[in-house]
Amino acid sequence: MIAPTFFLALALPVLAAATSLLAAPAMAQAGDLKGVVELFTSQGCSSCPPADAELARLAERDDVLALGYHVDYWNYRGWSDTLSSAASTERQYGYARSLRRKNVYTPQAVINGADHVNGSDGAAIGKTMTKLSSIGEGLTVEVTATLNADELRISVGPGQGKADIVAVYFDDANTVKIKRGENAGRTITYRHSVRDMETVGMWNGQRVELKLPASVLSAHPGRKCAILLQEVGTDGAPGRILGAVKI
Repeated sequence: MIAPTFFLALALPVLAAATSLLAAPAMAQAGDLKGVVELFTSQGCSSCPPADAELARLAERDDVLALGYHVDYWNYRGWSDTLSSAASTERQYGYARSLRRKNVYTPQAVINGADHVNGSDGAAIGKTMTKLSSIGEGLTVEVTATLNADELRISVGPGQGKADIVAVYFDDANTVKIKRGENAGRTITYRHSVRDMETVGMWNGQRVELKLPASVLSAHPGRKCAILLQEVGTDGAPGRILGAVKI
């Protein structure tokens, strides 16, 4: 199967968060995170529930940004994943190009955009995060975000290279009763399922400060938001994640 190149839109941001966040300042920064784990999964894949459970465990950790991407290429097997999207599939195929792989699979966990392991293998995920940090491919650029009643401020520190500043919008939890397909009869709670992404700025190694109106946060009511500082290839494929922050 061939998926089109994944391009992150260079658009004016509509940053999402629950409106309750507007009541008080909030702050987070990249130094709090050991890594970003992106799980490519499907409700129609019988091998995926253990990986979904592992992502749910990681979602409870303060030092990991855990994100779930539901692909759509399993939908023909009798059950259409209720959280799936073509964009998630395109992102996974983009990683295949940047990681020089000929194929994709589920459950696949991509760590810091730089390496991948079976998403069910929690020990391998942890070892990969440690390995990437030891070779300088951890989250090396500081990213902070401060939210108050009037504005969201995103600050990206200095470093090497070029990258996009990407906002990721995700649900905290979705409980799905699967009626058909390989997981028929199971009820699974999925954590941190990504529903939308957009590029909100660009970074070229110099410190960047973005100031965005808090009034636009209602565009994705009830959803959480994270910021990725991510390299992007000339073909639009996602690459290494240099920094990240959970809001």
